[in-house]
Amino acid sequence: MDWDKLRIFHAVADAGSLTHAGDTLRLSQSAVSRQIRALEESLGTTLFHRHARGLILTEQGELLFDATSTMARKLESAAARIRDSESEVFGELKVTTTMGFGTLWLAPRLIKLYDRYPDLKIDLMLEERVLDLPMREADVAIRMKEPSQADLIRKRLMNIRMRLYASPEYLERSGTPTRLEELSGHRLICQNPATPQVSAGAELSNKLLSYDIPSSLTVNNYFGVLQAVLNHIGIGVLPDYLTADFPFLVRVLPEIESVDVPVFLAYPEELRQSRRVAAFRDFVQEEVIAYRRRQSDVITTAD
Repeated sequence: MDWDKLRIFHAVADAGSLTHAGDTLRLSQSAVSRQIRALEESLGTTLFHRHARGLILTEQGELLFDATSTMARKLESAAARIRDSESEVFGELKVTTTMGFGTLWLAPRLIKLYDRYPDLKIDLMLEERVLDLPMREADVAIRMKEPSQADLIRKRLMNIRMRLYASPEYLERSGTPTRLEELSGHRLICQNPATPQVSAGAELSNKLLSYDIPSSLTVNNYFGVLQAVLNHIGIGVLPDYLTADFPFLVRVLPEIESVDVPVFLAYPEELRQSRRVAAFRDFVQEEVIAYRRRQSDVITTAD
């Protein structure tokens, strides 16, 4: 098959429109249309159903698009490795992690990485869905469980736990519970247990909500829970890594916490030599070490 025609087919399938694909490829709509017709003739099949709103892939078109998508990802990976300089770090790095960890721990620290590598472009994808690293949906992942996919380099960064926190202002106004049963006199803030999240957080929230708590606020991410706690709305279930950046929050009912949640950094084996990946990995590890040191200092001071 003609590689150039496949490139044009991929652009059309991705855009769902001859016009939009032409804009991307810097070709006229008629030129794109001729290439698609020529490809269909060479294959002896129809690749698109045409209708007023655009183009829809036929079954045969879907098969070909799967193949060209795989080719595009591999070419992108090869180009990324070629662009990686032995002495410089630049270009785009796609990083995925959860909404909570990404907004509350990672994003506030990225200024240090940009100061070190000002030409780095980071595409930060925050979602609970586990993206496919071998298929290059992302370059690097930070996840709250060990990745199960093969051909990944992985490193355990730290363990976290979900605990109860409140603002001093809230506790001064509403009192500090000393027993689990006393939560009935407070407003509980947590993620809805049905929301995609680490199982340890959902289990703790389910346990607490099973008590007679007349008023609660559930949010679909920890950033929202934190904002509610900071604004003195109630007692929130939050990951303990927040204590490094919000040391004034008061831990409530210290005996209540989730089991350990491991945090892993992972990336595909094929990116082992990537300077961008190495720079990001080293930066995260340095920040984790600094975080652990601060936590140890807090514990020592408390003792």
